[in-house]
Amino acid sequence: MQKYRCDVCGCIYDPAIGDPDSGIEPGTAFEDIPEDWVCPVCGVGKDQFSPVEE
Repeated sequence: MQKYRCDVCGCIYDPAIGDPDSGIEPGTAFEDIPEDWVCPVCGVGKDQFSPVEE
């Protein structure tokens, strides 16, 4: 699954880890995260994330 990086603070969303503190289970693809989810570091929305080039 694709990792995504916050364009503002550089935080990486890794679907293998998820975001348990926000209720996002490990194995959740970025596309499947609710639209109201925000970056756990800086608080911007999903639209401020870009795919990480592997």
